[in-house]
Amino acid sequence: MNYTREEKLALLSELIILAKTDNQLGNDELHLIKAIASTIQVNDIDVDLLVNNPKESKVLTPESERILQFHRLTLVMNIDQQTSIDEIVRLKNFGLHMGLPAPAIDEVLQRMSNYENKVIPPNILIDIFKKHYN
Repeated sequence: MNYTREEKLALLSELIILAKTDNQLGNDELHLIKAIASTIQVNDIDVDLLVNNPKESKVLTPESERILQFHRLTLVMNIDQQTSIDEIVRLKNFGLHMGLPAPAIDEVLQRMSNYENKVIPPNILIDIFKKHYN
């Protein structure tokens, strides 16, 4: 999908906000966020500016883009291998704000621990959401 600049900055802001839930932005988290930024053509300088000045969230359409963003959020949450209750709550709230079904979010959170580094493969993640839409 071709995101607008505003959407790109909002997506990255969500990742930064989630990463800073524990009041710090670790090197691994920042490196991952910058790698994601690169894939959507946002430079490191813009990411550095967002760290202190995040943009307002934007709900994406279509649904597949919201699921992709939720997957990005799970990656950022798990990159440091230390997941707090506050991060889980914030992740769930982001998902709910995006209009994703709560049972699907809960299943993703429950099944993460079944995978190496808590990274659910994209096809499994999509299947979880499909199941909860039918």
